Amino acid sequence: MRKLMSTMNWMVLALLAMTLTAAAQQAASAPQNPQTVSAAQPGPGQSNLAPPTTMDQVVDRVILREKDLIKFLSPRTPIVETYLQNLTQDPQLGPIPQADHYFLGRMDLSESIDRSDYLEGKGKDKSESMEKHLLGEITNKFKFQFQPLGFSWMIFADRNDFDRQHYDFHYARREFLGDVRCLVFDVTPKKDAGRGRFLGRVWVEDQDFSIVRLNGTYARPSRNSYYFHMDSWRLNLIPGYWVPAYIYSEEGDFTAGAKNKIAFKAQTRIWGYNLKMGTPNDELTNIRVDSVKDDTPSAQDATPLAAEREWQQQAEDNVLERLTRAGLLAPEGDVDHILQTVVNNLLVTNNIDLPRPVRTRVLLTAPLETFSVGNTIVISRGLIDVLPDEASLAAVLSHELGHIVLGHNLGSKYAFNDRMLFSDDSTYANFGFRHIAEEETAADKKAVELLNNSPYAQKLDSVGLFLKELQARAPQLNALLTTRLGNSLTSNGTLTRLPALATQGPALDNNKLDQVAALPLGGRVKINPWNDRAEMVKTTPVAITSARDKMPFEVTPFYPRLARYGAQTVPSAPATAAANSNTSN
Repeated sequence: MRKLMSTMNWMVLALLAMTLTAAAQQAASAPQNPQTVSAAQPGPGQSNLAPPTTMDQVVDRVILREKDLIKFLSPRTPIVETYLQNLTQDPQLGPIPQADHYFLGRMDLSESIDRSDYLEGKGKDKSESMEKHLLGEITNKFKFQFQPLGFSWMIFADRNDFDRQHYDFHYARREFLGDVRCLVFDVTPKKDAGRGRFLGRVWVEDQDFSIVRLNGTYARPSRNSYYFHMDSWRLNLIPGYWVPAYIYSEEGDFTAGAKNKIAFKAQTRIWGYNLKMGTPNDELTNIRVDSVKDDTPSAQDATPLAAEREWQQQAEDNVLERLTRAGLLAPEGDVDHILQTVVNNLLVTNNIDLPRPVRTRVLLTAPLETFSVGNTIVISRGLIDVLPDEASLAAVLSHELGHIVLGHNLGSKYAFNDRMLFSDDSTYANFGFRHIAEEETAADKKAVELLNNSPYAQKLDSVGLFLKELQARAPQLNALLTTRLGNSLTSNGTLTRLPALATQGPALDNNKLDQVAALPLGGRVKINPWNDRAEMVKTTPVAITSARDKMPFEVTPFYPRLARYGAQTVPSAPATAAANSNTSN
């Protein structure tokens, strides 16, 4: 047996040596990318190190790269969002949402992992130790309480002590994750390593030996506390580094006879790594100002109406710029162009000519939300995700377009620039674009009129199905349906947006596999966590084989197709069950 084990170890090392040799030959023959570090200038954290030739050297390189990543991220303060659904068992549909929770904040990675919350009534969550926050806990009222910072900790295996003194590393196999070939290691804490140590598996890409995926949990929780299981993914968004992007967590056992103390699914997303935290003084030597004189015949003071429109435009621009700087609004991009096409379809077919063009932007957060400021319609990433088709998207946009056409302008007070001077985590306390009930009713009526005169008039049955599904799920999805800036789609679990369309179309029937009323979260829009840009997901539809495959509004695991920086312009989105939809935009 001892001889056999020795032979197997030599085989593993031989395979590793072949892998490293092939990778080196491929790198030497590949054309140089001007955006990557040249051979004369080693990549970050590599320090002219020779390629490893033994498994122990590989582990040492992995530890070194992880420490270098932690140092690189220390000045960053990315946004972190966790959406969590408590589960209950349904005889037909399997585990379904029973209640939900939503956390949104900003991480400070400078010394530990601290978190300040964007939502009211939260405050700053200081992380003193891994033991304190990588868990949920039973409170003195015997109620389970989730710790938001615990999900943030899952970006690293062990921020402070990821080394040989605290962990054992066991090589498992090689495996491709997307386009990236990886070495897979099982990582176990040593017996005297203490509480809160990582226990699971890591995937290490085989060129720079950076961790690209972590899957497991944390060991030895204290009494009445829980460490959750997690599947944490990183993306190669810039040369030399794989930065944390997605975390999926799940607990619960619904097999016969199992008793669940807790059962949930959660998605955590991180973005905003490259947000500018300060406003450095511009170098005046780089600024050239030319004297320009306006000699056009129309050059004159603005009329009262023109001045009012300029004032509204200034407020609109101020709000969009401030939301973008806070990391809540995606920069203008490809998704906006798709939304703009739908808006134009509604405007052109209704012969509407507005004095200022209508713009569209994407809110980066998960809750289902829309609002308009001036002539800009803002729709959340989560709402775009769950819409089953273009007609449903048109219905959502038509409501906000109705406000614009009817002149329900909100936000003119934000033309005063002093109103923009607040901290990012108090954005929701300083912004709000909610209409009064009468304006909401009028916008709904106008939206129906716009849709009936549009190319979507014959496709409103799908809109009715979406609204029916939303009504059916609303009582269990309070957090997903709680809006922070605009009017809610529901109130106290009852549909309030476009109720006239909810009566159209067939009745909901889970047994009809071709009836997809709403999609799971994560299937439409992907976000680049480094620069916050949004892009539509392009996936091949997967056949739905049972009612459980539909999962409307539900959380599903992430499974991104990994690629190295430069292989594509935007990192792959997480593949979720939304790809199961047999509909398309």
